[in-house]
Amino acid sequence: SFTLVVRCSSMLLGLQVSRSRGTITSTKFLLKRGTMSTRTTTYATADLADEHISSPSRLSVATPNYFKDFGTRKAFHGKIETVRCFESNPMVKKTLGEPGEGRVLVVDGGGSTRVAILGDMLAGMASDNNWAGVIVNGCIRDSSVINTLDIGVKAMGTHPVKSLKDFMGDRGIKVAFAGVEFIPGNWVYADEDGVIVSEKELTLSSKL
Repeated sequence: SFTLVVRCSSMLLGLQVSRSRGTITSTKFLLKRGTMSTRTTTYATADLADEHISSPSRLSVATPNYFKDFGTRKAFHGKIETVRCFESNPMVKKTLGEPGEGRVLVVDGGGSTRVAILGDMLAGMASDNNWAGVIVNGCIRDSSVINTLDIGVKAMGTHPVKSLKDFMGDRGIKVAFAGVEFIPGNWVYADEDGVIVSEKELTLSSKL
């Protein structure tokens, strides 16, 4: 294994790479003003499905091709936090402004394709505050900028019109879309193959 650290102004950026049992894991470190956040690559959803689909972990798999991928992190996972809103995103902004601690924010925007619930500023906020990713039942905008950010985003599509700011929305409640339920405190795993939801944190055995 090796660690690479680069100093840039008041920031230290690090990348630690290790190999174990045939799996390569990279961990990014961001050090700024005396703090450090750790972001570790996730497992492939295909491997998780192979090992856990019939287990007591009660996996649920989202409807295929329901989401499109944005951001530089095509694979991400974490504990679920939820927001439910419809064409108005103040609660999304409030939530992403808090420390993410590696969680994934699941936003039920009611499947609206009339406005964008997430833009580049909120996606940048999510990246800065150590959210692993954002899953949106609705649209985003500024996709070309989001595609340069260190964040994973899944959404139904894009729309150039920003959302309203009239209604706060709800937070920390069970939401359901794409054929699965997203419950705060449960776990979600996402990559280019799809989205898996589990009641418990998942791992892979060495046999894979």
